[in-house]
Amino acid sequence: MKYKLTKSLEILKKEKCGIKLDIYPDIEKSGIVRVKTKKGHNQEFYDKKSVFTYIILEGSGSFFLDDKEVKVEKGDVLSIEPKTRIYYKGELDMMEITTPPFHPGNEVETRASIW
Repeated sequence: MKYKLTKSLEILKKEKCGIKLDIYPDIEKSGIVRVKTKKGHNQEFYDKKSVFTYIILEGSGSFFLDDKEVKVEKGDVLSIEPKTRIYYKGELDMMEITTPPFHPGNEVETRASIW
């Protein structure tokens, strides 16, 4: 087959640490998740192996990467290397692409609650 179509009804929906997630099937060597939040991600974590790339579809906010603030807004693309501590605040609608795909065993929580 030369294509793969995932219908919207097949997309897994979850909530975690103040964010709503639409989890799409892995594509090739990447995972794709749509992230929507009114406040941010109330958990600081890092991933041992994956690069996290966020495409800001709507809104604005701040990512905190190893305690350094990086402001983002609609249209921005932010790529974060493995082993970088991450959390973010703001009203944001984003596509998150992880390469390689996210694996729960590679995520390390460094703080369970930021605010």
